[in-house]
Amino acid sequence: MTHVVVLADDIAEAGVAVLRHLPDLEVVSVAGRPDLLDGALARADGLIVRSDTTVGRERIEQAARLRVIGRAGTGVDNIDVDAATERGIVVLTAAGATTISAAEHTVALLLALFHHIPQAAASMRDGAWDRKRFAGSELAGKRLGVVGLGRIGTRVAEIARALGMTVVAHDPLLSPERAAELGANAVPLDDLLREADVVSLHLPLTRGTYHLIDRERLAAMKPGAVLVNTARGRLVDQDALLEALESGRLAGAALDVFEAEPLPADSPLRRSERLLLTPHLAASTAEAQMRGAIEICECMRDFLVDGLVRGAVNDVAVRSR
Repeated sequence: MTHVVVLADDIAEAGVAVLRHLPDLEVVSVAGRPDLLDGALARADGLIVRSDTTVGRERIEQAARLRVIGRAGTGVDNIDVDAATERGIVVLTAAGATTISAAEHTVALLLALFHHIPQAAASMRDGAWDRKRFAGSELAGKRLGVVGLGRIGTRVAEIARALGMTVVAHDPLLSPERAAELGANAVPLDDLLREADVVSLHLPLTRGTYHLIDRERLAAMKPGAVLVNTARGRLVDQDALLEALESGRLAGAALDVFEAEPLPADSPLRRSERLLLTPHLAASTAEAQMRGAIEICECMRDFLVDGLVRGAVNDVAVRSR
């Protein structure tokens, strides 16, 4: 029996090859043609997306044959997991694919902030030579507060310690003993915000984490601290963050993710000199995209061909055909 897998977004060909060579799998790509997606889903047993395609309740309810959704990445905020679970549809992610890239991007943003690299580079392109204006500060000796000590947060903490930083962490799912094994001191969130020179967010977006960093928590941060968010934009109240930056309460912030993406051209975030912005690049490396494509396609293959569930973020009874 042939299983149909629909690719809604472009993924690395090395991943697609995992599926294409199997005689009982048919791959249908509508990447770049969103108008064809709903029609393709009428035949789909499996669906693979990245961040460009939203899989909401209506789309899920109309896909009568759908048994599994795969996200070639880590977050699932573009997938209605509750609706999928109600339908008995398994939702899979490539959880480990972006760990290295996202952690490196986080630390790169930190180094750029503390050493004023973007401003200095722009100044050099304009013909200037202004060493005093762009004098920076070392990360060594600073205290990093990691909020969310999963794969990416743990990797960030490892790199930070190698750079001479001390690390405190908050993660409600992590015991103090496990945090200590990972080289971090586990503390309540309020203590972390009060103590850290740098706060770095590595959490999924849930009902409980929406605007986790709000006006009150920004006010509780150490004066002159820096905030970095490479996780999900809606973890941070962006209006409140701008107020904290403009008042001088925070020395700076770096954002790779935003409440609305793409970030509007007229967003006031773009005008803040204390903000370093990148367009959701943390997982955008060749290596991460390759790993994500291969991992999710292998998980899709294992599910549809062998009935094995790997990488699931929800708990449903596996349906047989």
